[in-house]
Amino acid sequence: MTTNLTSGPPARLIASFALPLLVGSVVQQLYSLVDAAVVGRILGVDALAAVGSTGGLAFLLIGFTLGATSGFAIPVARAFGAGDGRALRQAVVAGTLACVGIAAVLTAASVPTARAMLTALNTPDELLDDATTFAAVQFAGLAAMLAFNYLCGVIRALGDSRTPLILLVGSCVLNAGLVLLLVGPLHTGVAGAAGATIIAQVLATFVGLWVIARRMPDLHLRRTDWSVSGPALRETLHIGLPMGFQMSIIAIGALALQYAINGLGSQSVAAFTAAMRVDQLAIAPLAALGVAMATFVAQNRGALAWGRIRRGTAQTTAMSVGAAVVVGAVTIIAGPTLVESFVGPGHEDVVELARTYFWINGPLYSVVGMLFVLRNALQGLGLTAWPTIAGVFELVARTAAALLLVGPLGFVGVSMAAPLAWIGALLPLVVAWRWRRRRLLEDESIALLEESLPEPATT
Repeated sequence: MTTNLTSGPPARLIASFALPLLVGSVVQQLYSLVDAAVVGRILGVDALAAVGSTGGLAFLLIGFTLGATSGFAIPVARAFGAGDGRALRQAVVAGTLACVGIAAVLTAASVPTARAMLTALNTPDELLDDATTFAAVQFAGLAAMLAFNYLCGVIRALGDSRTPLILLVGSCVLNAGLVLLLVGPLHTGVAGAAGATIIAQVLATFVGLWVIARRMPDLHLRRTDWSVSGPALRETLHIGLPMGFQMSIIAIGALALQYAINGLGSQSVAAFTAAMRVDQLAIAPLAALGVAMATFVAQNRGALAWGRIRRGTAQTTAMSVGAAVVVGAVTIIAGPTLVESFVGPGHEDVVELARTYFWINGPLYSVVGMLFVLRNALQGLGLTAWPTIAGVFELVARTAAALLLVGPLGFVGVSMAAPLAWIGALLPLVVAWRWRRRRLLEDESIALLEESLPEPATT
């Protein structure tokens, strides 16, 4: 069911819209935890470390696709908020064509070079074969990831966050079942763990297309819509590509950190892999509020509702900070127990390293909460330069931690990288939002003035 976010209390609408996103993200992260437990328990800690050693490289490529597809959906949300059906369909087509091009280029470039890239990242020799297999299979499925994420993004752009939730839950449940089957009885190793995700996303995409055909007439494309206009395609690329590159910029810092972690040995790699699974689950509520902000702001920009954008951003920031305090405390208390469930008994050193990670990261989740809200608000307004600058700041901070802190501090330096990156990225976003907030106040005043003027006399 589509929802117009341009009327009604902003905080209630954003929280309601974010709740299915949160449930979906939690389900996805729970699947990630199950995946880590299956790989770690059945294939061993080295296999878990091999999967984890691909994380930085996967973030570089998959992160680009996630950022780009989110950006491609913003013109759809803007057209929906403006009530322009023709522009909406043109935006959907433009994003589809862009996804096809990205999938072709990234797949052709990444699959043959997976081993060389992992070797360059200092992947330990004992992990290299499994890491290469996992990465190559994962990258071969980039088209499926693009299709699924763009489909969900387009549906969310129309204010419907429940249908993507259902698709995501179905995909994760199927994914978990396939991982258990492929890694367990069928003995396909880490290739099965990666392939399960691709199969599940392909099937979920077809189900999503069926739902659109049955229930979402706004997304029913006509033959003439495929003759997409140049301005529509340029607008889609103008917003989507910088958001993709922004994620890649961030990922470069993650690659530098991955290189440093790999040099610490397989125990540190396993600890970081397990801790990141828990960390991603913990920040899921904060990420959900951020994604909700992008759609809320984009729809209200289309409706020229400047005051609602300003109020919605302030209220969502407060919600995010409150949620961050709670999840930070829970992570510090419960995180080590979850890590122990992944690696099994006899790996207390891995659990203790992960405990260090939680104590350093948990108290600073409020920073990443504000980061998600402000970055997505600016992107929803179509302002891509400042989030990209924030990505550069994040790259510098994470890379500096990898180069300067991991050597003398070991895993403590690894654990400090993310908080330093969050702080570095937040600073330019605060400056940008304060500047843009003044503009929103001016735009709101002008709109109120125009509403108060009498209609011109007609003859």
